[in-house]
Amino acid sequence: MSVHDTQNPETREDALSAAVQAVRDGDLIVLPTDTVYGIGADAFTPAAVTALLEAKGRGRDTPPPVLVGDHAVLLALAVDVPDYAERLAEEFWPGALTLILNAQPSLTWDLGETRGTVALRMPDDETALELLRRTGPLAVSSANRHGKDAALTVLDAATQLGDAVEIYLDGGTARIGTSSTIIDTTVEPAEILREGTLTREQIIKAVGDIFTAREPEPAEGEDDVAAEAPEGAEPSADDAADGAEADADSPASEAASETAAPAAEHTAPAGVLDLPAEPTAEQTAGTTAAGDDAAASPRTPG
Repeated sequence: MSVHDTQNPETREDALSAAVQAVRDGDLIVLPTDTVYGIGADAFTPAAVTALLEAKGRGRDTPPPVLVGDHAVLLALAVDVPDYAERLAEEFWPGALTLILNAQPSLTWDLGETRGTVALRMPDDETALELLRRTGPLAVSSANRHGKDAALTVLDAATQLGDAVEIYLDGGTARIGTSSTIIDTTVEPAEILREGTLTREQIIKAVGDIFTAREPEPAEGEDDVAAEAPEGAEPSADDAADGAEADADSPASEAASETAAPAAEHTAPAGVLDLPAEPTAEQTAGTTAAGDDAAASPRTPG
């Protein structure tokens, strides 16, 4: 265990090099981000991800988010990315926004029980971004033990995680100090699993209201049928009876029946619970990046 100062230009390069080597060796590191401090590991080394979860006192049901150092990585790690998700990344990355997306199935990683999703974030922190550009994507969760306060300084993190971490990068006090906003883009309409620094209003202003279901379009031919009917004409009793029988067997009737049934309660993909919590307490409600935030269990990460 060693602490390296990234704020001093004379020691910064040695600090980053030590962290990169630790990641390549499969060890854990603690790094500063814009929200809170994060505990990180190589996302493509399963043993390192397991060690990260153990250091926090978490299980595989709360997989960590993944931090990236470049916008382009989003499309390499995720598939079926909605257009609005790309626009959100362009508008708010780097920054305190975590996007839950469908993970690229060909990736050789094991983050835990993610249910095929991944939580991605690009932090707005110079040290974190420089590190990520050298290491590639990192699995990162908030640098604290389960149930404890999120770490806002490297001392906070070291006090809780101790020798479980090989390298601690000291970047001073976390600038924002609150968690990221998490949006689940794998459901329709999109859903905010946790509103953090970025507000719902800011999101809607940037990309429109992605949180309200769109009105269904009229079935093909409905407008034509309505136009053919004489204005004010009333159907006869026989016509009404025949129509009722026809509708009972029609696809539209089946759809209406399904619509009337109670909607299944949405379960957010795993991978968000472990995102960094508020400075006062770690949020544990949510789905499948920290550093703050950390990507991770149904409904909530940072």
